[in-house]
Amino acid sequence: MRKESTAREKEKIQKSSGNVFSDLGVSHPERVLARAQVMHSLAEIIRNLGLTQEQAAKLLDIPQSKVSCLMNGKLSMFSLDYLFELLNLLDRSVEIIIKPKTKKEKFATTRVLRLVA
Repeated sequence: MRKESTAREKEKIQKSSGNVFSDLGVSHPERVLARAQVMHSLAEIIRNLGLTQEQAAKLLDIPQSKVSCLMNGKLSMFSLDYLFELLNLLDRSVEIIIKPKTKKEKFATTRVLRLVA
């Protein structure tokens, strides 16, 4: 037991930046985070509507296997543009705000400000 606690003491714990994709070194982490947030909201809307994957597939005119990928967060399967189309099919409007970066920001970013389910 003593060896285990000694090993834990030597582990380095790094504080998150707030974006797991940035922490993992993913290219364009803010875009990937935005896509993940939109995807999560889509899955939440489907759950809140009480739809089965089969019902959602019919409504969205996509294969049930693609709905499964959506519900399980398989990011590589969906572009942000495609996710917006799916939101529209679920009678959800998508608003995009374009504004200049603030003086505090080093680079302009992509982020999801608010999603209404």
